[in-house]
Amino acid sequence: MIGPDGSQLGIKAVPDALRMARGLDLDLVEVAPMANPPVCRIMDYGKFRYEEAQKAKEARRKSIHVTVKEVKFRPKIGRGDFDTKIRHLTEFLDEGHKVKVTLQFRGREMAHPELGRKILDDVITAAGPTAKVENMARMEGRSMSMVLAPDKKAQDAIKKASAEAARKADQPDTTGSTDTTETTDTEPDAVPDAPLAGDTDSHDEATEAPVELVELAHETSGDE
Repeated sequence: MIGPDGSQLGIKAVPDALRMARGLDLDLVEVAPMANPPVCRIMDYGKFRYEEAQKAKEARRKSIHVTVKEVKFRPKIGRGDFDTKIRHLTEFLDEGHKVKVTLQFRGREMAHPELGRKILDDVITAAGPTAKVENMARMEGRSMSMVLAPDKKAQDAIKKASAEAARKADQPDTTGSTDTTETTDTEPDAVPDAPLAGDTDSHDEATEAPVELVELAHETSGDE
């Protein structure tokens, strides 16, 4: 017999075991009837059943029921219909389902299986990296089919990349404020300085030089 705390209480007679369980206001539950001797445990049976039900419910919630969906194509399918079916196929893969892609032939289309293979190749390309071919294309009577399965690693990588891009987009951009500050600091340097006294004197000397030359020329003429 096992006690309520999991301790081993040894081999007990049924009346003694029941008396111990009632003394603790608990139940005596047979947990291993096929053992020799059978194993019983003292517990709160109502609480035990509730906990087991919760565990089963949680397990069902986490489990993914994988089913095989089917998407049908025709060798002469239009572009609009093709895009619509690809959208449904991608949704099934994102939900974790496998997808059976079936191409149906009619009449003389049976003489051109290469058209069917081209459509299936286009389907694989359009599905992208999140899909992997589980069963290659093969003929089944008047139809050609293949099975696509979701690529979990690729899907997780794409989701991670999208989340990273969204996180970077949400971050504030401080580049504009820094540029504005630098522009404001350089504006005073663009204003020309006032002329200095030394510069004025140089200008006066430059203007007076021709006058002196004229006077010297005049004096030389008079001497002659």
